[in-house]
Amino acid sequence: MPSPTNGKICYIELPATDVARSQSFYQGIFGWSMRDRDGVTAFDDPTGGVSGMFVTGKQAVADPGFVVSIMVDDIRQTIRQIEDFGCEMVHPLGFHPTELIAHFRDPGGNLLGLYQEPVQAS
Repeated sequence: MPSPTNGKICYIELPATDVARSQSFYQGIFGWSMRDRDGVTAFDDPTGGVSGMFVTGKQAVADPGFVVSIMVDDIRQTIRQIEDFGCEMVHPLGFHPTELIAHFRDPGGNLLGLYQEPVQAS
């Protein structure tokens, strides 16, 4: 029987053209914590379940077939923050017929998604 973490996505190498700008973006909008790891800026998501590092010298994937989405509490507020930061919304909220999903381009040009869990009516 595999362990509960077997197969879990846990580490991301995120291309960045300006590491300080990417750090500010992810820290300010998504609450990621930053740390130095052997001279490279590494990050952890707020749950501590996903970590990674910003890498230079790798191309951002402008139109991937595989989109990683970041879960948020308030997708509309997060979209405003992303736009205020100067980043592009590629597919706005509402492009998906049944989910609260939007796609954006981060400061490094990477295409990522936002996802908000549906609110259950009480």
